[in-house]
This record gives sequence, C-alpha cells and structure tokens, in this order.
Amino acid sequence: MTEVTTAKVDGSGAMFDRIARRYDRLNRVLSVGMDKGWRRHTVRALELQPGHRVLDLATGTADLPLEILRQAPEVTVTGLDPSAGMLEVGREKVAAAGQAARVTLVEGDAQALPFEAASFDRITMAFGIRNVPDRAQALREMVRVLAPGSRAGILELSEPRTGFMAPFARIHIHHVVPLIGAVVSGSKEYRYLQTSIQAFPPPDAFADLMREAGFAKVALTPFAFGACVLYLGEVA
Repeated sequence: MTEVTTAKVDGSGAMFDRIARRYDRLNRVLSVGMDKGWRRHTVRALELQPGHRVLDLATGTADLPLEILRQAPEVTVTGLDPSAGMLEVGREKVAAAGQAARVTLVEGDAQALPFEAASFDRITMAFGIRNVPDRAQALREMVRVLAPGSRAGILELSEPRTGFMAPFARIHIHHVVPLIGAVVSGSKEYRYLQTSIQAFPPPDAFADLMREAGFAKVALTPFAFGACVLYLGEVA
C-alpha cells in the first residue's frame, strides 16, 4: 500500500468519527491555540455581506460556521462533512450557541456536492482539502456551486520548505505533531497528520491547481512562517 493511499484511508470520515469528541482539544494543542486566529482571519478575508449564503466544507465540529456568524450574524451557513460523529458534536455546539436557525449541517462528500450550480456566495474549508482524495475535483465542485463574482477561502496546513524557521516547523510536524496527536486523541491513527501535511503540494503548486479548476484569481497568505496558508480564490 502506498503512502498516498494510506493517507486517504486515515483521513476518512470513519477515522474522524473515532476522534470527534477530542478533535477540538487536539486542534488547540497542536496549533498552540493559533488555529482560532487563522479562522478569524479567513472569515475577515471573505468580506461577508448580509444575506450571503456560505458553504463550509469539512465543517467538522462547526468551529468555522460559528466564527462566521460571530463576524457576520446576518448570513446563513451550510456545513458539509463526511463524518457523522463530527457533525453530531457540531450540532451540539451550534445549538448551545443559539445558532440552529442559521446553520445547517449535512453529511456529504466535497468531491460531489449535493447542491445546484451558483448556490452559494462564499465557500470556506479549514484543514480539510488535504484529506480529499481528488482535490482537483473538489475544487471544480467549489467553482460550480459558487455564484459569479464569489470567492472561496481555503485554510490548510503546510510544511515550510524555505526560511529561517522552516527547520523548526518541520521538527514540529515530523516529531511533535504525531506524538501529541496520539496522546491527546487517544488514537495512534492520528499520526496520519504528519504524512498528510508532507504529501500536500507546496503553496504555489496548490494555487496553480485552484486556477486550473476554474478560479480566476488566487491569493496566498502564509501564517506561522508558512506552517499554515490561506488560499483565497475568486470566480469570474
């Protein structure tokens, strides 16, 4: 079995079902709490307006939909994820926040979105695109369901390859991430995170993939010396 195939299996909805109740805590620990700030920046970059329809892919436990509504309370959000367990936790959080009327969470596949063309004004996806087997197809689906002139914000982890801090970031990814992931999540399978980050294309290559999928404009914003990157794509 190849490394790529293993990453696809380990990043499946079934794997996330098993760690759903520990996922939020794991994110905070692995990112040293920085993931919250990265999500806030992503939402600001969308320039949301009242009435916008937002689709959040790989929505998980609904962290991003709730951040979207904190910044733009007059939009509606549909969250889609392949993990029923993660969505269960997300629905609990949405209900506790009093946002059930504005957030709809559905189980589904980013490679075959169950929505009509031009159904959404914005799309978000945080830490999920690297788990999609056919990333190009998922990007094409994003372009299909976005209304003309709309944009998508894709937040993803990356392995820094250049710069003074790159060696330290690689040490964190190669050694700290799998160790803490196994301890905090209670699942050794979460070690897949290390290999999935390594296997993800460099930022410029992924930006090219977005353009090939149909995004007319793509801009990159790196965080934490390139350990995380926001890809902002616009459709014509």
